[in-house]
Amino acid sequence: MTGLEGSTVLVTGGSGFLGSHLVPRFRAIEGCRVVAPDEAAYDLVAPDAAARMLEAADPDVIVHLAAVVGGIGANRVNPGRFFYENLMMGVHLIEALRQRGRGRIVIAGTICAYPKHTPVPFLEENLWNGYPEETNAPYGVAKKALLVMAEAYREQYGLEYAYVLPVNLYGPNDHFDLETSHVIPALIRKCVEAADRGDEEVEVWGTGKATREFLYVEDCAEALVLAASRPSPPGPVNLGAGFEISIKDLVALIARECGFTGRLRFDPSRPDGQPRRCLDTTRAEEVYGWKAQTGLEEGIRRTVSWYRANREC
Repeated sequence: MTGLEGSTVLVTGGSGFLGSHLVPRFRAIEGCRVVAPDEAAYDLVAPDAAARMLEAADPDVIVHLAAVVGGIGANRVNPGRFFYENLMMGVHLIEALRQRGRGRIVIAGTICAYPKHTPVPFLEENLWNGYPEETNAPYGVAKKALLVMAEAYREQYGLEYAYVLPVNLYGPNDHFDLETSHVIPALIRKCVEAADRGDEEVEVWGTGKATREFLYVEDCAEALVLAASRPSPPGPVNLGAGFEISIKDLVALIARECGFTGRLRFDPSRPDGQPRRCLDTTRAEEVYGWKAQTGLEEGIRRTVSWYRANREC
């Protein structure tokens, strides 16, 4: 039993990377009706779209995944768009839910909301102790503002919400466009293509010294089902895998799994992004009874296998 039997769950961004893994999990719950609206039909940046969507779907629970996202390069090119669209989608949805007067919402935040020099491991109480890393600050601040709104609405209107902060996700169905993708899919594509061509080297952005934590997408989807299944305490909840790896070591792992044996050339003129990322996930275990299950090597292996089987030739 999940607590969602007989409920209607609406997932914004259901056709996206995380949504493609989350929606089937909800559909597997007996008696759970899942609505994943066509994003073309409901542009949540528009003021009235959220209200129309809620009226049509009549959900008991909303999981808000819809976002405009990308890697460091995409964030640097689109700071205004990333701020405005991510903020407005959430603002309109939360306000429409308030006007409706019924339903609970799970909001997916971002690790980019944490201050640039947050002590490792990141604790939820450190979220407001500084400004985010500059290359993705507009996106991070926009998503963090939705936490402020949700908490304000909880205090004044009794809004039921959960706000989760997933660390960098990866896995099958990810986006592998080199212009917009995050670090793992971009590196997988580079290394697979380089191995196939017999290239002697692969270029990697930054110094390789920055560290990251990565969460396999199926583990994140499991956490979101748990968050949707029960009332959550106020405030953010970290979702992470509990480890930290340097970009240099990550690239070496990916190159090995992709069969690339050439040289890895780091370009220090390119930005590293936030110096370190690693989450404390104690609260997620306490609140949801959740802990990530997929190791990085196994997750990378599955992702490389999926990419090889599904890439366009």
